[in-house]
Amino acid sequence: MTIIAEQDFIKSIENALQHIANYHPLDFVQALKRAYDKEQSAIAKDALAQILENSKMCATDKRPICQDTGIVTVFLKIGVDAKIDTTKEIDDLVNEAVRNAYGYKENVLRKSVVAHPATARNNTKDNTPAIVYQQLVQGNTIDVKVAAKGGGSENKAKFTVLNPSDSVLDWVINTIPTLGAGWCPPGIIGIGIGGTPEKAMLMAKESLLDPIDIDQLEGKSDLDEAEQMRLELFDKINQQGIGAQGLGGQTTVLDVKVKQFPTHAASLPVAMIPNCAATRHTHFELDGSGVIEFPEPDLSQWPTIESGDAEQGKPVNINEVTKEETASWKVGDTLLLSGKILTGRDAAHKRIVDLMQSGEALPNGLSFENRFIYYVGPVDPIEGEVVGPAGPTTSTRMDKFTEHMLAETGLIGMIGKAERGPVAIESIKKHKAVYLSAVGGAAYLIAKSIVGSRVVAFEDLGMEAVYEFEIKDMPVTVAVDSQGNSIHEIGPKKWKVE
Repeated sequence: MTIIAEQDFIKSIENALQHIANYHPLDFVQALKRAYDKEQSAIAKDALAQILENSKMCATDKRPICQDTGIVTVFLKIGVDAKIDTTKEIDDLVNEAVRNAYGYKENVLRKSVVAHPATARNNTKDNTPAIVYQQLVQGNTIDVKVAAKGGGSENKAKFTVLNPSDSVLDWVINTIPTLGAGWCPPGIIGIGIGGTPEKAMLMAKESLLDPIDIDQLEGKSDLDEAEQMRLELFDKINQQGIGAQGLGGQTTVLDVKVKQFPTHAASLPVAMIPNCAATRHTHFELDGSGVIEFPEPDLSQWPTIESGDAEQGKPVNINEVTKEETASWKVGDTLLLSGKILTGRDAAHKRIVDLMQSGEALPNGLSFENRFIYYVGPVDPIEGEVVGPAGPTTSTRMDKFTEHMLAETGLIGMIGKAERGPVAIESIKKHKAVYLSAVGGAAYLIAKSIVGSRVVAFEDLGMEAVYEFEIKDMPVTVAVDSQGNSIHEIGPKKWKVE
């Protein structure tokens, strides 16, 4: 019987969570570099360059890859001859590890988990509880897989029950474009087939933790059916031209994973879950020998990328910009923003719109007249920082508020990630506003362009408060211009392989 000390179990998961927050798995970095090398779309190539540069900066400075440091999922395979020396439940041990890991003062991680999701949605303040899956297996060790997955990609999970005679491949190919770009491609697509609905979803999620190996299948002569499906999906998804950040390009996915399980003769459950450009996971084994430590990887294995188009963009003083100037910006233009912008996400937008609809004034000092809003929920800064990693959140969640904001506040522009929906685009066109896209997966890189920060309103919302950021040469792309043209529509059409 292997005895594993309670604190060894807790500390190992704690160490894992801090490690994966800062370091991409090396196989992901290598796959991203392969995509960068072959990408022919200049705008997509620059997005890939920013993600790679961000990855190396985070690994060097030991700071989070993305401002959304995720909700924690842990898969445990517990050997029948392994025992944790504890009187506590395993979920409690995992939650203690999460609580500790997300509270490190030297590398604070954003707490994103809310309780009572259908009602109060109060932040739990420590990113607990985690999602824990346990399985009793043969052996005398505990196999541990730890992942921290952001909301942008989780929100794009899809599930269906097909007829047994239907094509899984067709469903996946037809569904991928409906995901939009909010999951921050390029990433990995996990697919679970069979079992029951919850089993299919679980397989899709766990498949994302497998190593990237699609390149090893190319040219292999003895492919099994699952491998054939993976390769065919990999090729056909990338041929859709969605590209990095949905801007249009040759690489949308770096790998496709497929797990299957026997199912009912009348059923064909299929689940699909994407993993984003902030892929965070690790795998280790507890054998009773002590705490698992995660050494710093060899940073020489991270590529050095030449400066991309982002640094060649048009400088813009956003304090003085006018609607006449923004009307001259065209879809695909690269800008370098300097000046002061406001921030706001879902909770702030709801509060602002509720105030306006009830006839109440906005808080003192909060004015959007002729200003830009950045959809972001930053990580708290550590000593020496103005702000922690501060990448964009998915803009489509703010679409429902866009008409109110543009019509009633004087707002002239928005910054976020991913596409805007038809309602938001129509509002942007109507009010001659603009929408700019920052790169999801480049949060620490973007934070380096923020030289000042202060809370303006709704401090009780924490990371969802309204901040004023002073920025210097923040790289963005014109994603929707004042005429309502969208790069997320134009780009993929240009690069789609018919």
